[in-house]
Amino acid sequence: MTWHHIAPGIQQLQPYVPGKPLSELERELGIRDAIKLASNENPLGPSSQVRQILSAPAIELARYPDGSSHALRTALARHHQVTTDQITLGNGSNDVLDMIARVFLYPGRDSVFSAHAFAVYPLSSQAVGANLKIAAATHYGHDLNNLYQQITPQTGVVWIANPNNPTGTWLARDVLYDFICSVPADVMIVLDEAYTEYIDQLDYPDGTQWLADHPNLIVTRTFSKAYGLAALRVGYALAHPDVTDLLNRVRQPFNVNSLAQAAALAALQDQAHITRSADMNRAGLQQLATGLTQAGLRYIPSVANFITVLCDRPATEIDDALLRQGVITRPVENYGLPGGLRISVGLPEENARCLQALQQVV
Repeated sequence: MTWHHIAPGIQQLQPYVPGKPLSELERELGIRDAIKLASNENPLGPSSQVRQILSAPAIELARYPDGSSHALRTALARHHQVTTDQITLGNGSNDVLDMIARVFLYPGRDSVFSAHAFAVYPLSSQAVGANLKIAAATHYGHDLNNLYQQITPQTGVVWIANPNNPTGTWLARDVLYDFICSVPADVMIVLDEAYTEYIDQLDYPDGTQWLADHPNLIVTRTFSKAYGLAALRVGYALAHPDVTDLLNRVRQPFNVNSLAQAAALAALQDQAHITRSADMNRAGLQQLATGLTQAGLRYIPSVANFITVLCDRPATEIDDALLRQGVITRPVENYGLPGGLRISVGLPEENARCLQALQQVV
């Protein structure tokens, strides 16, 4: 059946494809000892404080959650040294990104982002009928000069992931700040910092420190990565109170459930777990990089919790062969990376198993 009255851009959208679940691989191939290194999850899982929350009968399931997420917003405001009216909670940071598109983009407005950038930027932008303007990347990462050249009076939002998914590239403090200062004040800048907790480079920026001086800046964060709460879907945006007010006008009621709020609050209070996760991730990145080099495979240097291999044949072929060995990775050819295979950092033994399987395949 053909539908004639649908929103502009919807028919051209390609749905977001998540990483293959372990249960699906078991159903398809009968593999029961598979490892999943496809979705940039924390292999340590959530902290012990979160596990206590999840195992306690503390949530009244018959009651709606706190629609304002007061306790969590208060804790986040204290953590980031902002006010509670600068925080918008989302059902994962994807939810917040979608709110931003709904508020600041519409037919006739431009959405600007880099090649190889996170797939949700074009998805959310096209869903509201905005024009997509893609800036050429340099060394697989954001080229801020190219991004700036795409900005016109029709630009509504510029999206920047730091570090970028799926390439793991990142922007240093000074160059990023200079770019933010150069963008017209009526253009929203979204700084997506989903992986920031993993990074220890001295000149890596914390975008929240620039919010006071740049009302057109929105910084997004998530509890899905380093905090280990991917299944509960909690993300948030930090912005000027006037921007937050607009985002909350389109936010769905009760979009963060009670269990997710309680778990995120407990996770935020256990920063020692974040330190352990970051330490393990750095060691895992080095383990994967060393193994890939020894195997003669090219890869994009990364500071996130994944590394993308650049294969000399279609990544889907390699991924399929790895699946048959019980190793789930993520082809990223749809990001404009022919032969790109993204490998999430796992436990040391999982990294070793992935490297061994990859050597056999390639």
